[in-house]
Amino acid sequence: MSTDPLSLTLAALADPTRRAILARLSLGESSVKELAQPFAMSLPAVSKHLKVLERAGLITRGREAQWRPCRLDPGPLREVSEWLEHYARFWDQSLGRLEDMLAEMKQSAPPDGPA
Repeated sequence: MSTDPLSLTLAALADPTRRAILARLSLGESSVKELAQPFAMSLPAVSKHLKVLERAGLITRGREAQWRPCRLDPGPLREVSEWLEHYARFWDQSLGRLEDMLAEMKQSAPPDGPA
């Protein structure tokens, strides 16, 4: 498995459970137990998902007595957004050229109507 930051982030985001965990953390920090509540899985299974997110830099985990709060770290998401922006510009330009070509074809087409 690749260890470059973008690959780690995209791999972490590939799982719907991890995306749901990130969505929950976007509302504020939470404990593992609170994060596990909506899922039909064990705490160790949720912890494995959290380790993947932590390895990708998407979350940080603190330690306050017995409580280990998880927090969202949006930095890697910004990197994904910047990477995707390149492709968004490409598609916007391509669709713009297609739109121009269709407008030219429409103008040069013979008018509809009875002959």
